[in-house]
Amino acid sequence: MAPKSDVHIRDIELPKDRAAAVSFIMGSQRFERAFEPDRRIDPAVAEDYFAVLMTRVDDHKGQVLVAEEHGRAIGWAVLLVEEGPLFVVENQRTYGSLCELYVQEERRGRGVGRALISACEVQARCLGLGHIMIGVLAGNERAKTIYGQAGYAPYHVELRKYL
Repeated sequence: MAPKSDVHIRDIELPKDRAAAVSFIMGSQRFERAFEPDRRIDPAVAEDYFAVLMTRVDDHKGQVLVAEEHGRAIGWAVLLVEEGPLFVVENQRTYGSLCELYVQEERRGRGVGRALISACEVQARCLGLGHIMIGVLAGNERAKTIYGQAGYAPYHVELRKYL
């Protein structure tokens, strides 16, 4: 599903989009907290993580894309270039990592997330990358469905045990 024609994807514009980006981080934290209690939702987390994330974007040839509707940022995606471990064949070792994806709750279900994923895929191809990895929390059924519909399949499963 393509987003409505009044939604377009563009590069982030800082400092203009900073407040929106911080709100997207907080929105993700609150959304994920519903099924993963280890998520911080204190007031400082979004500001702290934004600073760390922007450093990672700079260090990893990253790109931050914003979905905009009527001049207002309504979602974002962050793509990084990562290097896998040496036991992965060389031609698949460097990959895109879609490390953040968020669309405001009231804008979901209209294809905005899919458009952001597609834009990240275009960017990854332009960088000569052969694949993208997306992490998803086990309890995030909605994201797993959306990613599956976009052609993503499980690759690595991490297990956890509290002690």
